[in-house]
Amino acid sequence: MMAKRRQIPSSFWRKMRAFSGRLISLLERGKGPKRLVLLLTTTGRKSGLPRQTPLQYEEHLGILYVASARGQQADWFKNLVVNPQVHVRIGGQIVAALAEPICDPARIADFLEVRLRRHPVMMRLIMFAEGLPFRYSRADLEKFARDKAIAALHPCDQ
Repeated sequence: MMAKRRQIPSSFWRKMRAFSGRLISLLERGKGPKRLVLLLTTTGRKSGLPRQTPLQYEEHLGILYVASARGQQADWFKNLVVNPQVHVRIGGQIVAALAEPICDPARIADFLEVRLRRHPVMMRLIMFAEGLPFRYSRADLEKFARDKAIAALHPCDQ
């Protein structure tokens, strides 16, 4: 049985935005945690301007996956729904990609299982902080995934 979902305070998101600016600066220079974090550039759905967001990623079978802690409410996710053509920077390499928004809880649970295998401590702590018990079932994982969103970034042939 899942514990009650914890609400993340708005002050947390303000601090994350400030931290993101510093991380973007590092990633633009090819520095920072390249094995964990990529720099996603989307086109603003209202402004049409480039918008950059640092995101943890997983590469699986040649496809990059990124997850939204805010589900479909994250601005970067809303942007790629409107315009799925994005750019991805990992280290000094920039590639064009086509973003596939994924909101299906079963597919998100599959992604979470990959992340749990690769990063068990970090992922269990994150999910516990959001209300998932340390011992969970596949049904718990799918329930947890209901308000999450991920994107598959398919590299474009160049």
